[in-house]
Amino acid sequence: MRQGWITRAGIGAAAALSLAIGASPAPAQAAEKGPIKIGVISEQSAIVGQSISHGAELAADYINAHGGVDGRKIKILLYDDHSSAADAVRAFQRAAEQDHVKAVVTTFISEIALALEPWSARLHIPTITPGAASNLITKQIHDNYARYKYMFEGWFPATILAQAVCDSSHDLFAKDLHMKTAAIMSEDADWTKPLDEGYVKCLPKAGLKVVDEVAFNPDTTDFTPIFNKIEAKHPDVIITGIAHVGVQPTVQWHDQQVPIPFGGISAQATNLTFWKDTNGAANGVITQTGTVPGLAITPLTIPVGEEFVKKYGHFPAFVGFTAYDAVQALAGAMGRAHSTNPDAVVTQMEKTDMVGTLGQYAFHGRKSKYTHSLRYGPKWVPTVFMQWQNGKQVCVWPASKCHNKMIFPPFIKTTKTAAK
Repeated sequence: MRQGWITRAGIGAAAALSLAIGASPAPAQAAEKGPIKIGVISEQSAIVGQSISHGAELAADYINAHGGVDGRKIKILLYDDHSSAADAVRAFQRAAEQDHVKAVVTTFISEIALALEPWSARLHIPTITPGAASNLITKQIHDNYARYKYMFEGWFPATILAQAVCDSSHDLFAKDLHMKTAAIMSEDADWTKPLDEGYVKCLPKAGLKVVDEVAFNPDTTDFTPIFNKIEAKHPDVIITGIAHVGVQPTVQWHDQQVPIPFGGISAQATNLTFWKDTNGAANGVITQTGTVPGLAITPLTIPVGEEFVKKYGHFPAFVGFTAYDAVQALAGAMGRAHSTNPDAVVTQMEKTDMVGTLGQYAFHGRKSKYTHSLRYGPKWVPTVFMQWQNGKQVCVWPASKCHNKMIFPPFIKTTKTAAK
């Protein structure tokens, strides 16, 4: 990218990226010439899918502007999976067998990632998902490493996401608002099964007794019966697990004046368009995310966010940042290996320990049950929780990085009066 980007990011951060990439004036192996092709498979018509493509492109821009990998440029090839596993598999096959990509960055949908995982194994293509959260992705790597080692999960498995929700809920709801009970409301999907199991285990430890569990069909259009059922149990907070839906339950929660705050995970609420999409009904909604505009998790967060806005006209969904880091990690692995040989790249990917946009970027090792997933925690990628407040995404947790108070609309009742 441009020199101004490096200045704002800081010399140390730029040096860290150069070290992570492993750029070298020495040429790569003689047989490896021309650009290094990395395929990006996502839904191009969706904001989240676009953010994945844009993040990958921005990372390639930066790498190429600073010498590439062993003097070779990174070339991003885009494929549209239309949020279809079948289309994603066809795109993956084309990318590997016809276009000869050396790695793939793909999808925020667990079902698609799981459909591609066997193909990553079969075709020996290092593959990383910047947003899918199914525990099965990493379980397969752990249980059959020799076969599935080419797959990486560049976000958190559902069980770890549940722990992050519980960590934040302890502080935000149990401690700050003296809440004691919670209802779980999640879409019925592969990633939410271990998420809900995690909620059931860790919410009580966070100080919130679980009084109800609801798993709804993602095709649900009328949430009235669900809200009525939950209200009858009188929970202090609703902890959500939502990715494929978001607008409909949020609008109905607002319009029906459900007097219980939303916490947990509502992935669509991380998009800046969510306020407009819900006509402001999102006011007060709290969700886990990667970052928000203006929040500097590392020296790279704000500069990369600014580059998104400058080039694409809007701040990205969090997977834009994780896709950016995924391409940086792949390039770093190839640079250290001085090769695009898939086994050599996997070996070096496992050694990744770099400054990313959302924290210190590294993967769990072979002995972990979360093999090849992103490391979570204050020393690694901390994750943050934001709340929609009067049209803006405001960071409310962790307190070490977020100094904003929660604000709820008038129809929300809390056990401790928050600013209204």
